[in-house]
Amino acid sequence: MTDTSITLTPNPHRIRVMLGGTIVAETTRALTLREGGMPPVQYIPREDAEMDLFARTEHRTHCPRKGDASYYSLTAGGLERRNAVWSYEAPFPAVAAIAGYLAFYPSKVDAIEEFTD
Repeated sequence: MTDTSITLTPNPHRIRVMLGGTIVAETTRALTLREGGMPPVQYIPREDAEMDLFARTEHRTHCPRKGDASYYSLTAGGLERRNAVWSYEAPFPAVAAIAGYLAFYPSKVDAIEEFTD
């Protein structure tokens, strides 16, 4: 049987997202979402992201456990990554805390760093 449970917990550590040598997001208010056997995903408040580097795209996806996701391209340090970032504007009640937060595809940014000090 596949584990489809979702847990959402505050992450007390500093999370920094880099692209092209530029910090595109940095927070101590991330939420860590764990879903089944998938790698954990850090959701970052928009207030802690350089939103002038983000451009909303037409791309959309639907998750049966979280809802409808919208996407952003990210441009920094001379690099552009299309649909590198996703966000749930109106997620399902079980994950309502991620509403408006941003998540990044690790393969489309230089790094998603976690600092424990």
